[in-house]
Amino acid sequence: MIKKLFSPLFLFIACFLLLQCENGDKTISCFPDSTINVTINLDLPKYQNLANISGWAYIDAGPLSGTRGLIIVRTGQYEFKAYDRNAPHICPGTNTTLEVINEIYLYCPEDKAKWILSTGQPLEVADRPPKTYNAQMVGNTVYISH
Repeated sequence: MIKKLFSPLFLFIACFLLLQCENGDKTISCFPDSTINVTINLDLPKYQNLANISGWAYIDAGPLSGTRGLIIVRTGQYEFKAYDRNAPHICPGTNTTLEVINEIYLYCPEDKAKWILSTGQPLEVADRPPKTYNAQMVGNTVYISH
């Protein structure tokens, strides 16, 4: 009797865990995995906004900058955060590219999820932060990699 009860219960739990599975960086399993290797020259006019703390800029999508591009934010005198523009909580779709709104939030137009731009902390809808890549400043250049 216990064996008969255990098998369906075990199968149900295994299926539930499989469907709820997420990868190690707290994104959902359908999140695109890309090699990131971007160099930003802060002297270029395109990145003028990054001269100030809380300044941000979009980095266009390309072979080494993700499937939707990146958002880079200056969080301190020498500190930067680089976010993937794919929403971390839902599978990619036509309306799931993260945007910056009101200079302080990341926003997903698909479901109106919001995060704090400077920290990536989820505020509404999403239960996980955006995917963040290593960003290091050397001289007047920022190197982003994954």
